[in-house]
Amino acid sequence: MQNYSEELNFSKEIAFEAGKILSKHFGNIKTINKKSSYVDLVTKADLKSENLLVRCIQKKFPKHNIITEESDLKENKSDFRWVLDPLDGTTNFVHNLPIFAVSIGLQYRKKTILGVVYNPAADKMFYASKNNNSYLNGNLINISSSKTLSDSLIVTGFPYLKDDKWDKSFDIFKDIYSQTRGVRRLGAAALDLCFVAMGRFEAFYEFNLKPWDICAGAIIAKEAGASVTDWNNKPYQFSGNRILATNTKIHKAMVDILTKDDYKVIFEK
Repeated sequence: MQNYSEELNFSKEIAFEAGKILSKHFGNIKTINKKSSYVDLVTKADLKSENLLVRCIQKKFPKHNIITEESDLKENKSDFRWVLDPLDGTTNFVHNLPIFAVSIGLQYRKKTILGVVYNPAADKMFYASKNNNSYLNGNLINISSSKTLSDSLIVTGFPYLKDDKWDKSFDIFKDIYSQTRGVRRLGAAALDLCFVAMGRFEAFYEFNLKPWDICAGAIIAKEAGASVTDWNNKPYQFSGNRILATNTKIHKAMVDILTKDDYKVIFEK
């Protein structure tokens, strides 16, 4: 069985190097650009990190495809596809909040085979490859054992677009908050998934994400024992349209909330 150790080690190396770039700029951001809205930001750090990742991948694996947040798809008709977020948590980064990461996922024939998520501010590197468990800085990690919502801490995020779905996201937040120990909003989906993997949270849910937000974190959560699905318990979409990751024991309870008729607008296109 292929364990992709070469690709995983390479991914960890370039994540660490990209992290050095982010660390150099952290607390020293002078120029901020806006993308889709005033809260959708990009900095020189994002672009420099992405440039390093893409350059390294193209040198090591010149025939592989690459999807990345800040630039166009690099398509080579390969079975392999890298999915990159050079800086997940840009708003946190801009405001000197040390909750951000480099996220690197690799897919083979559209199935994710490895993921690396590195937070240089805390020097924490999460990683996993298919059928080979999940790790944090070399130590095995696993999901929590909490069995009920009342014993659970949940993490989520909110979309940029302020529409009917945006309004409903706060109703969902209140619904889940009222049945759990609390709901946190940290602002970096890749790390949210890793925190489920290590048992810090019992569940993560969000909608209107992108492939680079969830690709690496999802396999890290799954290899740590998490259930990772769409909100309706079907396979989650690569697009990031909706994702739910839990410690498996509260999965049905979370699905039951997220699929209520009151929230059906979230499932509309």
